[in-house]
Amino acid sequence: MKRGVLDRLQAARAAKRPVALATDVKTGAQALLDGKDVSGDLALSSAALAAVKKALADDKSGMAEAEGGTVFVQVFNPPLRMVVVGAVHIAQALAPMAALTGYEVVIVDPRRAFATDARFPNTEVTTEWPDDALARLKPNRRTAIVTLTHDPKIDDPALQAALKSDAFYVAALGSKKTHAARLSRLKEAGFDDAAVGRIHGPAGLSIGAKSPAEIALSIMGQATQILHGQGAG
Repeated sequence: MKRGVLDRLQAARAAKRPVALATDVKTGAQALLDGKDVSGDLALSSAALAAVKKALADDKSGMAEAEGGTVFVQVFNPPLRMVVVGAVHIAQALAPMAALTGYEVVIVDPRRAFATDARFPNTEVTTEWPDDALARLKPNRRTAIVTLTHDPKIDDPALQAALKSDAFYVAALGSKKTHAARLSRLKEAGFDDAAVGRIHGPAGLSIGAKSPAEIALSIMGQATQILHGQGAG
């Protein structure tokens, strides 16, 4: 691997950006896909680039056939991460479920009475305001963001930050009436229909969930569905 490609790969991994390295199995030439940027001495055809993007989206390394020959695609995805805004009862059930599914979980709630290590053992907890927390966490397309407080002062800044990010899943708890009011506020703040349409609200799959654990399960199921490109059915 040439030094320039190695340096860019290490920088991307340190910044927790998803990247993929394509290597021509015959020549050893390499190309690094980092966001929209492609660098290296391997010129990727449109078919090869599509294969690399698919491997990255599928989080699966392996051989890919493309115009000009075979390339080995090595995926370097950062860990999945779920940012849960609101240290409420549902969050207490959702955090361990997400952790078991492979997510790094961060609980965000400026209300110190709720956001405690005792209520969320073995989980990162911060009392920052959500917009400050998300600015620090820099959500990417491996990040899910879920708001649970029903409090516009807390949820709305989180959703605004989420919609400006590449988070693959953005969801907000609340009734249909609450969600309609939420969308109206976001549109007044300058977000268009396409942007607010990214929000899954009410959060979770429609499975008749009632208890905090059941609601957490429905949210986890929907996040999994979206992660694997199965839509929001």
